[in-house]
Formats: sequence, structure tokens, C-alpha cells
Amino acid sequence: MSDQSKYQLLSPVSAGESEDLLEGKPSEEALRRVQALLADWLRMENVIVLTAAGCSVGAGGRLMAGPRTNNLECLVLDAVEKCTLPPKAASILRHRKASWPAEENGGPFGFEDWLSYLFNASGLTTPDSSPVEAVIWKGDVPEGSKPPLTLADSDLTELRKLIEKAIFAECALQIDRGELSGTSDGQSSGHIPFLAKLIARDTNLGRTHLFTLNYDTLFEQAMEELGIQYFDGFSGRASSRFDPAVYGLDIYYPGDVSEGRVRRFDKFLQYYKLHGSLHWYVGDDGMYRARHRDLSFAGDYRKLSAEEKAAKLKSEEFSTVNSFGILPTSQKFIQTLDMPYAHLFRLFHARLNQPQTFLLVVGYGFGDEHVTRIIETALMNPSLVMLVVEPNPQSAIVERVRRYQNLGQRAFVLTERLGVGAKCSYKLATFADFAQNIMPDVKWLDDYKRLRSYEEQIRKTEDKKPDAPESTL
Repeated sequence: MSDQSKYQLLSPVSAGESEDLLEGKPSEEALRRVQALLADWLRMENVIVLTAAGCSVGAGGRLMAGPRTNNLECLVLDAVEKCTLPPKAASILRHRKASWPAEENGGPFGFEDWLSYLFNASGLTTPDSSPVEAVIWKGDVPEGSKPPLTLADSDLTELRKLIEKAIFAECALQIDRGELSGTSDGQSSGHIPFLAKLIARDTNLGRTHLFTLNYDTLFEQAMEELGIQYFDGFSGRASSRFDPAVYGLDIYYPGDVSEGRVRRFDKFLQYYKLHGSLHWYVGDDGMYRARHRDLSFAGDYRKLSAEEKAAKLKSEEFSTVNSFGILPTSQKFIQTLDMPYAHLFRLFHARLNQPQTFLLVVGYGFGDEHVTRIIETALMNPSLVMLVVEPNPQSAIVERVRRYQNLGQRAFVLTERLGVGAKCSYKLATFADFAQNIMPDVKWLDDYKRLRSYEEQIRKTEDKKPDAPESTL
């Protein structure tokens, strides 16, 4: 059938049905079936969404694997290497880069493990209370020195700070604010339509809980554009402080005197950043605090060459960039035991074990064991339904979900349908595609776009008006 759906919806095999619920169906019919299932799942009492790095690609987000042009390790280490480093620190970078694949399209793997070794070595030598003066690194020996390569606090501290600043800059993404008013290039990162459709649930149902592993603030920016209210675990305005009690709150319209009852505010969700955020910092009092800042400097940074990036990292502009969350190291599980992360992960586990739960997983590669274990435990919840959105049908993620299906008839994966010998396009079943083309449409988003477009037209008209002549009176 030439008009067969470009998507597959792989499900536990039921009597009389294929593994693919969309097999043999025309595109329109397949889309209606997916949307009908989604609509039913989104009407479940407890809706949980988990997003990760794949959701940020449409806005320029970097990945931990893949070609060097978008590989986080390559972009970070290329820039840091151009900075003026202590000779031994420079040797560490040369040693790491020597292990990269020779071909440009083959990016390196294992950035998390390498960072773990580097940061652990720094953690051993930096504290005044540490009895460890230096560590021996299996790396290149600086010219003029004798082996082994011995690293002390002075060699590691500056290198660690520069790497943190570079990761910050590569992850400090900004949403296209012209998307709603029609002044953008027409390409959506997916955040605005995703959130608009997600919060269009019946307010009599439980609130949506959005969990993300990303540092970027794209969801916060999109919620601001759409006028969506949210609680993210922080209270206060000027210098918000982490206060988990806010997750027990909700927003209502004031009660009408004549009716004597209140109504829930509809555009609202609960928001959790499991690995921290670019706008988090530790205050002088030791408490986690949050303050959003202008990120335009980072947008300019990502367009620069490695040499120009190095100069930026050393500039005054980057002097205020500090640690901002759980960095991509293999020690992430240990860090989740500290506050506020321990509380956030406890809430993630608790929400997944509520009755009548729909778990939507988008942009997550199941690479964080501490997160994946919580999901696998939650699959024992007899009333949980899970949908994983994965663009590559040949990914190990699809096989993982098939194994999950053996635990019950409740795990589904939406992915691209490939013809014989075809390769994945990475254009279907992505976060942006799912948000724009798969999730059921909501009328209020179209109305909101028309309003913003009209406002933009008025603004342009006002800008074109000649200045009024000065009065002669």
C-alpha cells in the first residue's frame, strides 16, 4: 500500500493483532488511531512526562554521541584545549583527543566516564582536608618532564572550571520567540506545541508532572511564552530558594461569592529538573537557589571557532558561570543522594507508582541507570501505561521496550517505519515531529498564535509611523 503510515506503533502482541498497531493502515487512518490512543492515555488520572537530551536537538542542543559537529565532548574539549593551560592539564586533553575516531563523522564515546575520572581526581586533591597531594594519570607526559604524569590541585582545578563553563555555554539554549507570532523561519523546536497540547487536559484530572534531565531552560522559556504557570520546587522571586513544599500546592481562581466554590487554573503543571539547571546556584547560605539570566551571550558563543570560544571562556563575561547541576559523569547516581536531587528523584519514583498512570518518554536514550531503574521498577505498577517516542527503529531502545513488554501489556514505542534497505531519516518520531504532528491538536494554540501574530503586525505598523512633529505652542 503506497499510502501506508510512515510510523510504527509497536505494542505487546495481543490475540489476532500484529505487533505493529499501524501495519497496513493508510496514513490518515494510522494518525487517527495514534491520536485516539494518546487522547485516552492523556485522560488517565496521573500523567508523567520524562524528557531528555533528544528534546533539545531542534533548538541546537548537543548530543553525547554522533558526528563531531554536534558532539558535546568534541565541542567542549576543542575549545578548552585552545585556552592557556598548565602543561600537565594540556597533556590530559591531548591524551583524551588521541582516542577519538579518525573520521570526522565518527564522534567519540565515553565522555561521562572520562569526566568522572577527571573530576574524581580533582575532588581528591582540591579539599584542604584531603590527605591526597597528587594522583598519577595514565596520559602524555609534558615535554621536558619525566614519567609518570603526576597531577596536583593546581593542574586540575582550572581545567575543571573551563570544562564546566564550556558545557554551560553549549547547553544554554534559547527558544525561538518568533514561533508564536509567525516571525520565525517556520521550524519549531517542539517545546511550544508540546506544552500547549499537554496542558489541554481536563482540569478535573490530576495535574501533569513534567520531569526533565536537561540543564537547558527551553521548557521554562516556552511556558513563559504561553502563559503557563508552573511550580519547579523553588519559592520566592528575586533569589528563589529550593523548597520542596511547593510541589504540594496548586493554583485556583478565586471563589465566586454567589457560587461559593473555586475553579482550578487550567494552564498549569508541576515541573522537575532531575539533574539541575543552568539557572541554579548554591547561595552563600549553602542553599540551592535559582535566578534566570540573559543567555544571549551563549548563543553567540556557539557560532564561534574553537580559538574564539577559548577567548570567551577566559573573558570577564564567563567569570560568573559556576557549577549548575549534576554534570554528565558516571557518578551521577551518587550526586542524586544529595539535596535537592534526592527529593526530586523520590517524587519521580512516587508519581510513577500512583494508580492510573500514563508515562510518556521522549528524547531519552535509557543511558542513565539511576533513572532507568526507577522506570523499570514502576513497570510493576499494574495500571501504568508507557509510551516511548524513538526516531530510530533500529535503536537498542526499541529492543529494550520489547523486553519491557514481557512484563505486561502496557509498554508501547512509536518509531519510524523503514522500507527494505532504507536508513532512518531522524525526521519522524522526533520530539518536534511528535509535538507538532502526532499529539492531538488544541484550538486554543491556534487562537493564541493568531493573537500574537496580530500583535506583531500592530507593533510593526507602529514602528513604521513617522515621528509626530514637535508642537510650536
